[in-house]
Amino acid sequence: MQIDVYNPDNYTGGIPHQQFAWLRNNAPVYWHDHPDGGGYWVLSKHADVIEVSRDFKTFSAERGFVMVDDLPPDILEMARGQLLGLDPPKHGPLRRAVISRFTSRMMEQLEPQVRDIARGIMRDARDTGEVNFVESLAGDLPTAVIGSLLEIPSDMWPQIRQWSDLQTSASDPDLGGTTEQVNQASVEMGTYGYQLASERKDQGGDDLMSLLINQEVDGEKVSEMEFASLFIQITVAGNETTRGLISSGMHELIRKPELYRQLEANPEQLPTAIEEMVRWTCPLHYFRRTATRDTEIRGQSIREGDRVVMLYSSANFDEEVFEQPMSFDIRRDPNPHLAFGHGIHLCLGANLARMEARVFFEEFFRHFSGIEATGEPVFIRSNSIHGFKQMPVRLLPRV
Repeated sequence: MQIDVYNPDNYTGGIPHQQFAWLRNNAPVYWHDHPDGGGYWVLSKHADVIEVSRDFKTFSAERGFVMVDDLPPDILEMARGQLLGLDPPKHGPLRRAVISRFTSRMMEQLEPQVRDIARGIMRDARDTGEVNFVESLAGDLPTAVIGSLLEIPSDMWPQIRQWSDLQTSASDPDLGGTTEQVNQASVEMGTYGYQLASERKDQGGDDLMSLLINQEVDGEKVSEMEFASLFIQITVAGNETTRGLISSGMHELIRKPELYRQLEANPEQLPTAIEEMVRWTCPLHYFRRTATRDTEIRGQSIREGDRVVMLYSSANFDEEVFEQPMSFDIRRDPNPHLAFGHGIHLCLGANLARMEARVFFEEFFRHFSGIEATGEPVFIRSNSIHGFKQMPVRLLPRV
């Protein structure tokens, strides 16, 4: 089989399951050519993704960042300020500061606000008839939640989403832009975040922006560049992955109306169902690490400096871990998916994404008697982000 998991065109039909299955069964540690003339190792098995995720001393996120493409030095320096691109010891203090706002207790306190936002979205959508579900419903909730969490003025939320889309979907001509435009979006977004937070410096606040702007690393407060990187990570991750989870999860329920009715009648089953939606949709295809020393994976020699890509959207369908992995089973339990990553870089917003999705579906069921597809969804052209950019539907409000 011809293997090309780099070309974004190969993701316009969703996860390339045939290629990933071949890799898992025939070459779980696979050398893949890269357009820059080099190459990288592709890991497709669940166990190997976990092993590399845990061994941050051998497999660094900081050394080359987490994207398979090497970044220009100036952009790499900025990206290294993101938690997902930091290794210990710098990683620990910043993660502890951020995670204090994403604990289960904090999510319980935040849920009423999220529910109010969700209800407003449903009310606004009642009379719209046919809509692009991704933009009109699934995208509005995470944008509003992260905007509220960071106390970003609501008139800036559309701009935040535009900046986010530019950076995560650069390979899609409908959403992205030139390299210069993408880099400019990153700079503008980070600068805006720092300006927004700078007035909270040394004011003793306990909101997330204040905690970040006043956080110390090695005895010094975070720099403007470090804060800008953190702001970008939180806002982008808060937008893209949850939007993908909600829209792709709803798509599966539309395709399987018996599951839609089951969850509508038994919303207490939503937490388990959402875990399966996360596994199935896997909003992020991969992250990269860089080997810090010569090592081996499954007997395959890995040299210091080699790029190593962990395919989450393959690991989530590993036949050795998941029974009937190609079956969308909303009762699957346990469900050890890796859609939120693993180890010290486990997604900080995982609990928030789960809660947002649960609240979204609960409120959708209350406000609408059903939903119908009016066309085929269109995937984002990306080897990194997995999700729809268009999902035409007809909403059926309750009377």
